[in-house]
Amino acid sequence: MSAERAAALAAQFKAVADPNRLRLISIISASEGAEACVCDLIEPLDLGQPTVSHHLKVLVDAGILRREKRGVWAYFSLVPGALDNLAGVLAEPK
Repeated sequence: MSAERAAALAAQFKAVADPNRLRLISIISASEGAEACVCDLIEPLDLGQPTVSHHLKVLVDAGILRREKRGVWAYFSLVPGALDNLAGVLAEPK
């Protein structure tokens, strides 16, 4: 594995290694259409909007989620294959 790939994978694993971010991924993937508005993610986590937005940004920057702006709201969905890629790395033969 190259140093660049290892660094990118480490950033993704670090992004999902937070309980609130794992919950966000779970909530979004279970939402209708597998997407959720940031406005719908604040209450389930019982966190403030700035904190939820920070966690979402980390996941977007790591390539786990994608963000789509619709009017004044941002909608988030999983990047297709992003979690499968991480799982695949863990299952690779040594």
